[in-house]
Amino acid sequence: MGTFDYLMHGFETALTWYNILFAFVGVLIGTAVGVLPGIGPMSGVALLIPVTASITGGLPPEQAATSAIILLAGVYYGAMYGGSTTSILLNTPGESSSVVTTLDGYQMAKKGRAGSALSISAIGSFVGGIVTLIAMIALAQPLSTIAIKFGPAEYFSLMLLGLAAVSGLAGKSVTKALIMTVCGLLIGTIGIDNVSGIARFTFDIPWLYQGVEFLTIAVGLFALGEVFKTILEKDEDDGEIAKINNLIPSKEEFKESAGPIARGSLLGFFVGILPGAGATLASFFSYLMEKRISKKPGRFGTGAIAGVAGPETANNAASGGAMIPLLTLGIPGSGTTAILMGALMMYNVQPGPLLFEDHPQVAWGLIASMFIGNLMLLILNLPLVKVFAKIIETPKKYLIPIIIAISIFGVYAVQVSTYDLLLLLGCGVLGYFLSKNDYPIAPLVLGLVLGPMIENNMRRALTISDGDYSLFFTRPLSLTFLIVTALWLLIPVLLKKRGKDVVINIEG
Repeated sequence: MGTFDYLMHGFETALTWYNILFAFVGVLIGTAVGVLPGIGPMSGVALLIPVTASITGGLPPEQAATSAIILLAGVYYGAMYGGSTTSILLNTPGESSSVVTTLDGYQMAKKGRAGSALSISAIGSFVGGIVTLIAMIALAQPLSTIAIKFGPAEYFSLMLLGLAAVSGLAGKSVTKALIMTVCGLLIGTIGIDNVSGIARFTFDIPWLYQGVEFLTIAVGLFALGEVFKTILEKDEDDGEIAKINNLIPSKEEFKESAGPIARGSLLGFFVGILPGAGATLASFFSYLMEKRISKKPGRFGTGAIAGVAGPETANNAASGGAMIPLLTLGIPGSGTTAILMGALMMYNVQPGPLLFEDHPQVAWGLIASMFIGNLMLLILNLPLVKVFAKIIETPKKYLIPIIIAISIFGVYAVQVSTYDLLLLLGCGVLGYFLSKNDYPIAPLVLGLVLGPMIENNMRRALTISDGDYSLFFTRPLSLTFLIVTALWLLIPVLLKKRGKDVVINIEG
């Protein structure tokens, strides 16, 4: 069967009434998550994993996995759309990848052009999403075919690269990011060892024999951590919400946006494929590129529509691009895709080269549903933007209890263990203190997801080579991945050191 046949089967799966419903609910919740400042796609996806597990409980395993991942992916790229609403109307980014949109989006809103800015960001996001989906369809099979040739040594090195990439780009401090990665790897070792059958770090507590559940950690750190932050840190009331007048951009605005949308789609896609780069970096690159090539760079920061169109397209294209290494190689390129990977593994679906062979319904059903979801988002976002703007005004006294209830009921429904609820609360408190002290949480979650897989592949490789570690350096692909990993970690350190030396010389 060719790629086209698989895609058609994917559309058959995605167009069943319940999967259309799951896609719609996903993008609707995703838009709301993006609109609400502070929650973000990572917290939104983590929060909804237990809910989807409860809803899909009665379906056959393959069908349940497909429906759940369709909903969760909808939340992911829906949040990318929604993040622009608060950036433009309130000067408050809904999530980190929308920070750049505030620079020109809010200035446009202050000049009475909020409707144009919101419409162009929705159109740009749609184009970016569709471009990456076409690229995903073209690259999915070839990448999987190459990746099937990977042995345990190549997998070990590739996963190490995935860890280093996200660790190197998460947060302000590389050291803190690496500390969090190591913590995630350590937590991943708890439980009965698959190879030797020995209990590790369980302290004779039966509850720990199966290991620490990824879901409990993710929901606790992200969702409850955000709740504690909101409760303990009294934020000042946000500014006035800009009025939305005309939603249809002028011909001139469409003309000015066409180039940035096209460039943002391609740039976002390529940045998204890189492990660890993510949507935030894509939106920054797009903004800088648009400013660099503009004939009137002085207009940027005062309400240039290119400063909204480019970054908003790029961040959505990057979120689609990040799905490619996840589905074809089993390497999550960002914190949110790490959570999506954990969700798939909960349903016994292993992302990676064999996904398209072993679970074509899940893989192609997801890709087809992303076409449908992007179309739904465009139809939802243009006419209902005023409704979503109202979500911003939801009082925190209503929002916080809802998040707490979903977290506790969701985790208990999946785990049916009071110990997991205590761990959930503990992770919530820990999540608050970590984010307060600038310790990025995404590397910890990634370490927890990838840790056991890294260990298994390392042990398999050493079994094949009879304990000879040179195997990792003598196989060309494995060596390439290890060199890139080392460079990924060393270059930021060297650049920082060089920067300090320059400052010392200037001061001297």
